[in-house]
Amino acid sequence: MTTEKKKIKTGTKIFLGLGLLILISACYLGLKFYKVYFSPNVTANQKYLYVKTDATLDDVFAVLKEKDILSDVGTFSQAAAKMELGRKLKPGRYKLAKGMNNRTLINKIKAGNQDPVKLKFQNIRKKENFAAYLAANMEADSLTFIKVLDSAALVEKYGFTQDNSYTMFIPNTYEMYWNISPMDFFKKMHKEFEKFWTAKRMKKAEALNLTPAQVTILASIVDSEALYDKEMPIIAGLYLNRLNKGILLQADPTVIYANDDFTVKRVTGALLKTESRYNTYKYAGLPPGPIMMPSINAIDAVLNHDHNNYIYMCAKEDFSGYHNFAVTKEEHNINAKKYRDALNKRNIFR
Repeated sequence: MTTEKKKIKTGTKIFLGLGLLILISACYLGLKFYKVYFSPNVTANQKYLYVKTDATLDDVFAVLKEKDILSDVGTFSQAAAKMELGRKLKPGRYKLAKGMNNRTLINKIKAGNQDPVKLKFQNIRKKENFAAYLAANMEADSLTFIKVLDSAALVEKYGFTQDNSYTMFIPNTYEMYWNISPMDFFKKMHKEFEKFWTAKRMKKAEALNLTPAQVTILASIVDSEALYDKEMPIIAGLYLNRLNKGILLQADPTVIYANDDFTVKRVTGALLKTESRYNTYKYAGLPPGPIMMPSINAIDAVLNHDHNNYIYMCAKEDFSGYHNFAVTKEEHNINAKKYRDALNKRNIFR
């Protein structure tokens, strides 16, 4: 073999060797690139990643580790650095899917492409309970929510008082972002309030000589009394009769509310003497605020009440949840005795 041929052969080997080395390096880099950005990395351990307002990238890493969200936090860290997640970190509630890769998750957070929370509220008793419910489903704590809900200056600006501001919240199912501020939540709910109180509903409220807040307060009593929706218009008609005649409402649920004891099944003498504006056995007219968050059905039952002559009502003695209604005191006394006897028979004295 000539010297020239040897040189060509040697050169070919070197070229092939370099080519192989480049190919191996390319494969290695490609696999590394794939693992950092495109390899499945999210586990099935959590449904959502919560990034708090003002959280740092280190805070996010801490959550990822604590909740065991990733199979490999190291590759996520590398991808986050290259994709500048720390500089573009946006708070929110981000839905996770098993096998999601780092690039998809990081882009989701950078874009603030969070998934809304579904809030469904109805029949919540007090503002404090409502604030606790909101805190359990959103970022802000209950104290922050209650400060907004109880702010005299704020609620008065929107036409409410501290007592009746709870009537602004129309029970329904709403979608909103987890990190919405309590103030923005309040504003959103006021828009829903305005949307709910259409010209048609307002006209019906005016015909009753009641404001929307007063309609809702009465609805809260109706809702507390009625186990079945079909009785709501009848009960609403009865209480409107009492209001129009200047008769004390004498609604047992208001006494229970005034005593702050919702285990009571039998409202008796001592409870009836409780000093409270919510005690409708002592004070005429509507209480200053709702005794619960009534359903839309209850609000509409007041607006579309049954036109009856009933003044009295009493739970049926069969404990079916229905009521006996009466026009006269004599009729009512008969119904009340039946119910008292049924309670005594079951040893229910409180």
